[in-house]
Amino acid sequence: MSANINNNRLQFLDRDHSILAFNERVMDWARRPDVPLLERLRYLSIVSSNLDEFFEVRMAPHLSAYKANEQRGLYTAATHDQVSAKVHELVSQQYAIYNDELLPLLEKKGIKLVAHGERNPRQRRWVKDFFAREVQPLLLPVGLDPAHPFPQVANKSLNFIVRLTGKDAFGRENEIAIVKVPRILPRFFRMPPVKGSKQTHFVSISSLIRSHLTDLFPGRQVTEFSQFRVTRHSDLAVDEEEVKNLRTALRKGLQQRNYGEALRLEVSAGCSEYLSAFLLAQFALPVQSLYRVPGPVNLVRLNQLIDQVDAPALRFERYNAGWPMQLNPGQSYFERLQQGDVLIHQPYESFDAVLAFLREAVEDPNVLAIKQTIYRTGAKSELMDLLREAVRRGKEVTAVVELKARFDEEANINYAERLESVGAQVVYGVVGLKTHAKMLLITRREDGRLRRYGHLSTGNYNPGTARLYTDLSYLTADDALTADLEQIFLHLASQNRLPRLNKALIAPFHLHKAMLEKVEAAGAAAKAGKEARIILKMNALTDEPLARALALASQQGVKIDLIVRGACILPAQVPGVTDNVNIRSVIGRLLEHSRVFYFRVDGTDELWLASADWMNRNMLRRVELAWPVTDAALRSRIMDECLSAYLHDTKDAWLLQPDGRYVPAAITGTGKTRAVLHSAQASLMARYGSKG
Repeated sequence: MSANINNNRLQFLDRDHSILAFNERVMDWARRPDVPLLERLRYLSIVSSNLDEFFEVRMAPHLSAYKANEQRGLYTAATHDQVSAKVHELVSQQYAIYNDELLPLLEKKGIKLVAHGERNPRQRRWVKDFFAREVQPLLLPVGLDPAHPFPQVANKSLNFIVRLTGKDAFGRENEIAIVKVPRILPRFFRMPPVKGSKQTHFVSISSLIRSHLTDLFPGRQVTEFSQFRVTRHSDLAVDEEEVKNLRTALRKGLQQRNYGEALRLEVSAGCSEYLSAFLLAQFALPVQSLYRVPGPVNLVRLNQLIDQVDAPALRFERYNAGWPMQLNPGQSYFERLQQGDVLIHQPYESFDAVLAFLREAVEDPNVLAIKQTIYRTGAKSELMDLLREAVRRGKEVTAVVELKARFDEEANINYAERLESVGAQVVYGVVGLKTHAKMLLITRREDGRLRRYGHLSTGNYNPGTARLYTDLSYLTADDALTADLEQIFLHLASQNRLPRLNKALIAPFHLHKAMLEKVEAAGAAAKAGKEARIILKMNALTDEPLARALALASQQGVKIDLIVRGACILPAQVPGVTDNVNIRSVIGRLLEHSRVFYFRVDGTDELWLASADWMNRNMLRRVELAWPVTDAALRSRIMDECLSAYLHDTKDAWLLQPDGRYVPAAITGTGKTRAVLHSAQASLMARYGSKG
């Protein structure tokens, strides 16, 4: 294959810059005047959360390369500077939207964040009393000297650095002090209403503390100060081959996560050069890692302000997911699945139906065993309670718990221990791989024999995200497919070699090779003058062999449409290289999360659903699941709702250009906005939303 492709012309797009470009598209929702005001503010906080994770997970190798002055390789001093410059640009845009657009609009709507200089005497008295009563007792200023070195500053925590004149109680001139702000303190407080005013006033914790810093240092003068926040490397590294107990090793690692390598320093825009240089030296960071921000250093916490505002008109209209169209409330799932497979398109249709399926299995005395993978389930999980109840009712329960699910490690460790405590069989997947496949298998005795029922999904078993992420749940009693699930669970528990599966494809064994073969088959058909078509929907495309295969298929004449929400390394519409590849990203009210793979070769259609994106880690370093949809009606529905609707989206879609830029699909070739805009998500919400 590599001999035929024009390798000299195919230049992959940079993955990290593609991730940052995705956040630019998310930030566009904070600009859109058709989006309710508080939701615009929430999108701004989402970008901040995404950037936090970018630094925690992606930035360390760039910084290491910069410090070592690396000039060659994937990570170099130059890549560090380029990525840093792009993030600085993004952050500048963020705070411009926050200060110049959203805060003035909020004030017009009666919601005001009151700065110290804007407070009237009554408000100042309230702030002073509140600080003395609720905040100051929780603050412990640390004056720096040989006996009081720079304190450990936790990842993403709010802190103040203060420069003082005068002498301390022992006559020493230690001029620098650090004030750590406990996470237990809310970041925004609602102030008492002003008589005769309809405005709702708030004060931020940083503004409240800065107004009374002098109260923390009696007898001394505060000459300079700044809030600051440091972001640290937070990807846990555990050598599974070396540890005897993965759960214990991860617990120890979690204790250190908040104190990993410093990667970014955020300070107030007015922070002096002296203080910023002091902090950079303390955290061993270059100047490119310094971010001066004109506002709160943590815009993620804006959610606390949003949640305190009682203004339904400034939020999205509440969406009530409809009950799945293929299911009748009260009907037995087991009876229904004997008639055929069921598709649930979340969140347009309610995830509650999945919980109801498990609940029926728990309560049914004929159900003998339940097996399930656990990746992310949320902080309070009804699903976990149901599994525990199943054990108490005497059923065999096996849970494959992925302890290494990033940022969910602690919750999953706790769930594993709770399940083990009641007698469930808990396993942690395969050493060296993350178990990312989402599947549930129920074994039931019927008419003297055992019958299996399964649930497979492109998303997680998390009721919270199931209201915000688009995903596909697939319920089946298909003998061949459920037999595959049985074999996969046996493999995960026993580590025995997988037998040949009937229908499913599993990473890291089959999925990557199978997808390459399907792309190559389409290319060969097109080259021979036969019909060939590929449509893929996923969250990310960063696997180079798959991207090369798509480029070659394009050169051979295959028409390819990709719907890739986030990072994408394959450029579109490059003459002679990817002429036949169109790539779009849909950023809407909901987070696009479903993975759908469609191949049409010489009149034969294949449609696959999967837990995996086309990323190297998904294909080769995770246990992932893909399965075919063979029911004609379900295939038609998936094509209509997950592919065709998104290919015709002109409101929320962005089109990838050959140079890596994304342009709104709403803009025509003449530069004008289309007269009629279509949103796939809005159409599906209107189609399925409950009127109750």
